[in-house]
Amino acid sequence: MALEDAKTQVDQAFTRETSHGLSYENTFGGALSFARRRYSKDLSGVDLAITGVPFDQSVTNRPGTRLGPRAIREASALQVFDPPYGWDGYDPLSSLSIVDYGDLAFDYAKISEFPEALIAHVRGILEAGAATITLGGDHYISLPILKAYAEKFGPVALVQFDAHSDTWVDDDMGRIDHGTMFYKAVKLGLIDVERSVQVGIRTVNPDTMGIATIDAREVHLKGPVNTASKIRDIVGNSQVYMSFDIDALDPAFAPGTGTPVWGGLTSAQAAIMLRDLAGINLLGGDVVEVSPPFDTTGATAIAGAHVAMEMLCLWGWTRR
Repeated sequence: MALEDAKTQVDQAFTRETSHGLSYENTFGGALSFARRRYSKDLSGVDLAITGVPFDQSVTNRPGTRLGPRAIREASALQVFDPPYGWDGYDPLSSLSIVDYGDLAFDYAKISEFPEALIAHVRGILEAGAATITLGGDHYISLPILKAYAEKFGPVALVQFDAHSDTWVDDDMGRIDHGTMFYKAVKLGLIDVERSVQVGIRTVNPDTMGIATIDAREVHLKGPVNTASKIRDIVGNSQVYMSFDIDALDPAFAPGTGTPVWGGLTSAQAAIMLRDLAGINLLGGDVVEVSPPFDTTGATAIAGAHVAMEMLCLWGWTRR
């Protein structure tokens, strides 16, 4: 059946007639969308909306993450032929109604208007009854997204994979900075600090705003299985938002990012932890800081696409 489908499937981003199912379109051809899902602004009956936020005007080092959503979509074409490995046959692409909602539209020259534009974008998706998996973009985008989620669900537990805590002190709420947004999120009451955790940290910041930290060294020494268990203990039954900064991975596995730091997680460790988090009450998530100009082999975008797919699995696992 797959071979027959491969002969006829092309441009599934526009031609697929359903928001369910695997795809057998050639990886090297066709219009790009995340996991060959159909582009749609109609969210009737949709479970998950994949959306891109091509914004990188708040970076402190190397830019380029505005091109991240496009690269992640391209890399995701490798993942649509079979159910994700390691999930006991569970296939979110077939069991969930998933669309690619496209990218956020915003005026790149009016940066001050960007936060409200993103809040409204995500709010509209949530009001339609769908959840979001967002492809960044730099890490600042998590703050407006969290504001939209907190409007609907109240404070959420944050599971953050990152090399940096991103809780540097910044009481100017008008500043747009990808290193201070979780400081602001705590100050604004968007995060349930007691149920939140940062994983993979390996840079110094004396104030994590009370959020638990599992640094990269601990992951290496105690292993990903024990780490996942600790994360589960921290979040408990809370409603969780997951933010995965691709620089949580070591530059050997994800060189295409703006602020790489050595000593990071391996892709294998990340895969084990994400799969072992099955059962958490995930509301939504984002994958950020993929910078294609520095991603010479495409490995970073591939990692980002896999993380996004694991988030689809995590979201759907408790809703089977």
